[in-house]
Amino acid sequence: MNTLLKPSTLIPKGLQYRKIGNLTLFKFTDELGDRLQTLLDRKKADTLTNQENLELEAIGELDEIFSYINAAIAANVHS
Repeated sequence: MNTLLKPSTLIPKGLQYRKIGNLTLFKFTDELGDRLQTLLDRKKADTLTNQENLELEAIGELDEIFSYINAAIAANVHS
């Protein structure tokens, strides 16, 4: 049985923040970034399991959230 992986469960080990210039932005840890790349490679090779596909979707959703937050932070700094 495949269970939905909530993106929030990835945050404790997968989130870091970095100071870039005058901005503090959310980034993936190297570990989560490496896992994302592994899953993308397996998807390209068409060897992704159903559970890995759910994990990839959760990481992708978290990436979208971080991108949105980082863009909002950058827009507010430059306003």
